[in-house]
Amino acid sequence: MLSLLFIGGAHAKGLPKTPAEVSQAFEHHFNASDLDGLAKLYGPRSIFVPAPGVKLQDPAQIRDALKQFTASRVPIKLTVRQVYEAGNTALVVFDWAMKGTGVDGKPVDMSGTGADVMTRQKSGNWLYAIDNPFGVTQPQK
Repeated sequence: MLSLLFIGGAHAKGLPKTPAEVSQAFEHHFNASDLDGLAKLYGPRSIFVPAPGVKLQDPAQIRDALKQFTASRVPIKLTVRQVYEAGNTALVVFDWAMKGTGVDGKPVDMSGTGADVMTRQKSGNWLYAIDNPFGVTQPQK
């Protein structure tokens, strides 16, 4: 499974060409419950923050966390607010929301403002360096 996560430069077809497209691709693959598509948006050293104060860097852990988020089958809506590019690095600030009824019949109502860092690969495609959907939200004590 780890090979699915590290394909940045070697298999670049269909990957995002701009930082904002990373968010659009995430929304598309998430809503399709396409874990392979989601995994392609992360590089071998990417970080995913599945909850405020929690950092995952192991590709298998990132994939497992994404699997848990998609398991509810509640669609996510991402709205990019700001994109700041500096060379091969970009900061993307966005709003996201998941509202609906999960497959278990329980209501899901989550939202936030994220701050993601993207990097341009040698292929010209953009991937997550840091996927932080909770932005500056403080960890619960």
